[in-house]
This record gives sequence, structure tokens and C-alpha cells, in this order.
Amino acid sequence: MADREKSSYGHVLKYISIFGGVQGLNILIGLVRNKIVAYLLGPGGMGLVSLFNSTINFVSQTTNLGISFSAVRHVSELFDSGDEARIAHFVRVVRAWSLLTALCGMLLCMVAGPWLSNITFSWGDHTLHFVLLAPAVGLMAITGGETAILKGCRRLKSLAMIQIVNIFGALVLSVPVYYFFGQTGIVPVIVGLAFLSLLTTIWYSYRLYPLSFGGLQGILGQGLGMVRLGVAFVLAGILGSAVEIVIRSYLNVEGDLDVVGLYNAGYMLTVIYAGMVFSAMETDYFPRLSSVGGDRVLMSDMVNKQIEVSLLLVSPLLALLIVLMPIVVPLLFTRDFLPMVGMAQVAALSMYLKAVSLPISYLQLARANSVGYLLTEAAYDVVTVLLVIVGYRYWGLYGTGVAITASYLFDVLIVYVYARLKYGYTMSYSVLQLAAIQIPLGLVIYGTTLLDGALYRWGFGLLLCFVSGVVSLQILHQKTGLWNALKAKVNSKFGRHG
Repeated sequence: MADREKSSYGHVLKYISIFGGVQGLNILIGLVRNKIVAYLLGPGGMGLVSLFNSTINFVSQTTNLGISFSAVRHVSELFDSGDEARIAHFVRVVRAWSLLTALCGMLLCMVAGPWLSNITFSWGDHTLHFVLLAPAVGLMAITGGETAILKGCRRLKSLAMIQIVNIFGALVLSVPVYYFFGQTGIVPVIVGLAFLSLLTTIWYSYRLYPLSFGGLQGILGQGLGMVRLGVAFVLAGILGSAVEIVIRSYLNVEGDLDVVGLYNAGYMLTVIYAGMVFSAMETDYFPRLSSVGGDRVLMSDMVNKQIEVSLLLVSPLLALLIVLMPIVVPLLFTRDFLPMVGMAQVAALSMYLKAVSLPISYLQLARANSVGYLLTEAAYDVVTVLLVIVGYRYWGLYGTGVAITASYLFDVLIVYVYARLKYGYTMSYSVLQLAAIQIPLGLVIYGTTLLDGALYRWGFGLLLCFVSGVVSLQILHQKTGLWNALKAKVNSKFGRHG
């Protein structure tokens, strides 16, 4: 039984490490680009990029019908059956729906250009910008469908290569354009990056399943089940994108583009970089959770193991990020972004809470409970907007960081209560024990950043980071036999070359 437990924890750790490693590599490569772009555009230009990107993401998620999510499950089921003819046919279904959503997305972006300009900007007429950004929405829809095909067919190496090529391509494309044209080059760069992403994706997907126009009659009707499955995911994505637009538009109106740029940079540091640990959720954890069915004991056990490993991995990373933020920010951006350090440090605490709430929230998707998923997501989104508005009004940029952490605390409470009442989910003693160690430790580490003396601030902070790391490594060793696995790999490697 103990070996089975270790194997289960080891599986979670393995796939978080694999997908997190790919995400981490992409982040490291992207750091160079972010640094250069921040220098060339400044906080105002970064804010403009953020506004355009969040708006076209909103349009994309409004029109893509969730194909990039729902198609994965359907393609994966056919892939497991081994029926190549049915797989090839369903690939044509996915591509037909992707093309339809691409055309709808482009049309909506162009027609709604004046409205998007009004709600996003308090100055100038940016309708033409949104018309010119319409092709990016269409390209994103087609890319999403092709990516779903690769995910469903388990082409993880291809997906990793696509991400790496796109990161390098973004560096090569954006830096010269921003250098010569400044903020004028923002729209061409966004469209160009969407086109690059499409090219790299179809390079792999078309080689796997070449483009075919045969048997298209009535093909859209055969994808209705896939579309229905993605509706809840789409609506949740729309709500999330709308929240991002509302928050950034509010900060732009009440503050200025510099405030938007600082908020976006702080949010990126805390949420996106912690996503290295969370990146395996959709690819590995969600399909496994879906396979459990109605077995509440197995379901609770799987959720709890995912929470434990996520907390164990993310806690030391967040501790270091909080302490080293004053050094990290100038390295990643420029010294102009230092005003967002306090906001980012307090917002980083929210990721401890996300490590708990995210595995629980997947329960509703795994059980196809679209209504429950939408209700909890909508409640979280509304609370987030209200808290950010209140936080910025009373405490400025720092208050937005407090609001982000407070909104995730609300998220933990609401998804746990719902899962407890609906599915009988119970949080294990191991999860409670681990959370009672790492989350308060994170709060104390944040407290050290408020100390006056540099010696005390850095000394105590780094010491507590070391404690957090030791705690995680020790528990991972107990749960997974980590040291034995590492020693076996080292001995095997040196044994072959010795």
C-alpha cells in the first residue's frame, strides 16, 4: 500500500515537473524579450500591449466555442481507440469548426471596433486598431483547433517545440519592430506573432494529419457534441477576459497607462510564473480526474494529492520570489517598474491559495457540472473586480495586490464549500497540515520584506526561504521516495559512462 501511495504521488510530481519544465524554459527565454521590450516601450507601452492583448483575448474566447479545450477530450478518446479513419474524420470536423469560429471572431472584432475602443480607452479613437487586430483573432481560433489535435494525439514533444520556437520567434520579430517603430509597431507585432504561432502549429499538425477537404458535407453537425462540451469553459473564459478588461480599463481611466503597465507586470510575475507548477493540470490531472467517475473516495484522494504536490513545489518558489522581488524586477524589466514591487510581493501570496483552489475547481469540469462551474467562476470574477476597485481607490497600486490575494481566499472558500456539499469532497489531514505550515510561513516571509534594516530583511527572508525549501524536500522524499529515484538516475548515468 505504501509503495502504491508513493507511486501515485510520484506520478503527480513527474508530470508537474515535465510540463512545468517546458513552461519554465519558455519563461527563461521570454525574460530576454520582456526586458528588451520593457526598455523600448516603457510602462506606458507595456500597458498598451496589455490592453490590446486582453481585448482580443476576450473577443477570441467569446467566439471560439471552447474548441481548443473540448476537442482534446474527443480526439483523445478516438486516439485511444486506435481507429485512424475516425480520427482523421474528426480532425476534419475540428478544422471546419475552427475555420467557422475564426471567421466569426474576425467579423465581431471589426464590427465591434468602436465599442471596444470606447470601453477600453478614455482617450482617442482606436477603432482602426481593433479592425487591424481582427486577423489575430482568426489566426488564434485556427491555432487553437490544431493545438487541440496535437494534445489529443499526445504529441507533447511537438507542443513543447512549438512553444520554444514561438518564444524565439517573438524575440526576433518584436525587438526590431519596437526598436524602429516604438508603440506604432504594437498592432503589427501582435498580428505577426499570431501568424507565427499558426505556422509553427500547422507545421506539426498537418504532417500528422494532412489538410483534407473530402467528406465535408454535414460535417459541422457532427461537431455539436464537442461544441456543447466547450460552452461552460467558453463562458468562464469570457468572464475571466471581461474581468481583465474591466480592471485594466478602470486602472487606465482612474490612473494612466503607466499604472496599467505596472499592474500587468506585477500580475504577470505572480500569476504566470507560478503557472509553471499549475501547467500540468489540464494535460494530465484533468483526464485522470475525469476517469474516476462517481467514486467519491478516489476523487477526494486524487484532488488532495494534487494539492499537496502543488503546494510542496510552489511554496519555495513563491518564497524566493517574494524576497528577491526588488532584484528580480529590474532584471526582468527596468528600474521604471520598481513601484510595482510591493504590489507583486503581496499578490504572490495568492498563489499559495491557488495551489489549493485550482485542483478542487476541476472537480466540476470532470463531472460535467457546467452550471456549478459557471456559478463559482462568476462569483469569483465579480468579487475580484470589486476588491480591485476598492483596493486601488484606498491604497493605490499596492491595494490591487491585496485585492488579488483576498479574491483567491474567497475562491478557496467558495469552491471548497461547493465541492463539499455537491460531491462530498473532504480535505485530507495531510493537506491541512501542509497548508498550516507553508501558508503561514509565506506570510512571515512577506513580513520580513517590511523590515527596516537591510540585514534583517535579507537575512531573515532568505533563512525562511531555506526552511520552506527543506520542508518541501523532506515531505516530497517521504511521499515519493525522491532521494532514491535521484540516486538511481545518477548511478545509472555514471554507471553507463564509467
